Amino acid sequence: MDRALPFGQWIHAAAARSGDALALRAVDGAFGCATLASHIDAVGAALTAAGVERGAVVAWLGTNSAALIATLFATARRGAVFMPLNWRLAPPEHRAQLAAVAPRLLVVDAEFAAACAEQQVALPGTRCVARGDAVPVGWTGWGAFVERGAADGARSPAVAEADAADDEPVLLCYTSGSTGAPKGALLSGRALAANADAAVQMHGLTPDDRVLTTLPLFHVGGLNIQTLPALRLGCTVTLHAKFDPDATLDAIARERITLTVLVPAQLEALLAHPRWPAADLSSLRVIATGSTVVPRRLIDAVHARGVPLIQVWGATETGPVVCCQHAGEARSHAGSAGRAALHAELRIADVDDHELPRGASGEVLVRGPQLMSGYFGDAPASERALAGGWFHSGDAGHLDADGYLWIDGRLKDMIISGGENVSPVEVEAVLLECDDIAEAAVVGRPDARWGEAVVAFVVPKAGARIDRARVLASFAGRLARFKHPREVIAIDALPRTAIGKVRKDALRQLAAAQEGQAA
Repeated sequence: MDRALPFGQWIHAAAARSGDALALRAVDGAFGCATLASHIDAVGAALTAAGVERGAVVAWLGTNSAALIATLFATARRGAVFMPLNWRLAPPEHRAQLAAVAPRLLVVDAEFAAACAEQQVALPGTRCVARGDAVPVGWTGWGAFVERGAADGARSPAVAEADAADDEPVLLCYTSGSTGAPKGALLSGRALAANADAAVQMHGLTPDDRVLTTLPLFHVGGLNIQTLPALRLGCTVTLHAKFDPDATLDAIARERITLTVLVPAQLEALLAHPRWPAADLSSLRVIATGSTVVPRRLIDAVHARGVPLIQVWGATETGPVVCCQHAGEARSHAGSAGRAALHAELRIADVDDHELPRGASGEVLVRGPQLMSGYFGDAPASERALAGGWFHSGDAGHLDADGYLWIDGRLKDMIISGGENVSPVEVEAVLLECDDIAEAAVVGRPDARWGEAVVAFVVPKAGARIDRARVLASFAGRLARFKHPREVIAIDALPRTAIGKVRKDALRQLAAAQEGQAA
């Protein structure tokens, strides 16, 4: 494989190698490599006809589809930037992101088009295209948009010649916003290629693999851990519009899936499903997971079904694959985030940016070609995040003697009670061993005496009732007294981002509002 190949030509190169071997199966059809390349050409012609020029932004609001994939590659072949929007956000949030970026084109799935039109999420100069039967007034239908491009004869050598250079951005992904306002991370073709190299090595990926993608493609976890690396290599990707436990188990058995990515929230849903104990997982050789600290009980439950659960660590700003496990390490180093991925370097630093020795906890810093170019329109934030050429992750972690990374939590999540540091992760680990608790998250709440008090939010298992005294008793002899929760608050569900990260900011607000209301 030619690693110097521009990102926009990945599918065409796969077609040259594999002809029309099945590449992508999605809600809007099945596509061989050559057919998908032709679809990319058709969309590229439409982009040219629509005046999408080098450096312009094409925004997309929709669930996972082959059309999304085709438009991503077609946009790169125009030297433009593809911006997938989080469909779980509200129209005012979409409006704010679109106003900041000012895309030349906005494509919206039918289920979101009416709300977008009514609330005028796009700027006046943005051309709006709707996928589906209902096309808002003043918008263009997707079919007519693509057909018009072909009719205008816009397919020409200039389309391919406009490929984004390696160091030019091709993807604009917004961060999840779990710790602050979302920021738009710009990823170049070089970054996506380096990420794909790391993903291939991480999974031992081969063209014979069959990948199932259920994570949303508006996040790098859905796009870059397996989907794009698999398409570049010539694998077959089954793409679900949204995650559904039954559909996931059906696809694994029917399509003989060998690889998939499932974040902890998805794993929780599968493990709770009545089909899980007898589900046919025999084709799976690996499940990859990440996005947050993975509870040991989830790891053990997946391993009990005979499938290695490997972890990947990273962020939107890192592509995300910069630290990972391999299948042979899944059991021997369960709970770790693995070691530095291909092309990536890791270091642990203190608040003064001094490197810390093995075993010491500090901020996890990353360097490598997978990193973002910067945040869209925010030079100061970019400089802070990439100071000294290292991405400052905001995660606290430590490297063990063998170079395996262990995540200790978010630096901003660290609780300081009575002058002592309390890692929410270790408190949550004790909570999750309680028989009646399905999920747990720990935050700090301002306290006049101690600075911060430890507050635990717990989700009861079905039919269970949380006994506060029993929960607190489980900490005796396990953790220092100052780490014990001051309050245990039962809630129906933890607030999460689209990829399953717990929104600690929302829990801090809830803790302040519910002060004194124990379980």
